[in-house]
Amino acid sequence: MKELSKKSVKDLNEMLREKREELRVFRFKSAGSRTRNVRDGRTIRHTIANILTELNSRSKIKK
Repeated sequence: MKELSKKSVKDLNEMLREKREELRVFRFKSAGSRTRNVRDGRTIRHTIANILTELNSRSKIKK
């Protein structure tokens, strides 16, 4: 979270887009066959939640 607070809103939106795409690819891989590291999906979702939390806190500060 500390490194997310140092990034700009534009960078956070870009990271969010990349992580959502990464999660989509992970889900398609896991649907086709067994994945060896199931925890990756959890960490990707956790990162997405952290990014969204930071973006929401910044939008509330501006209002």
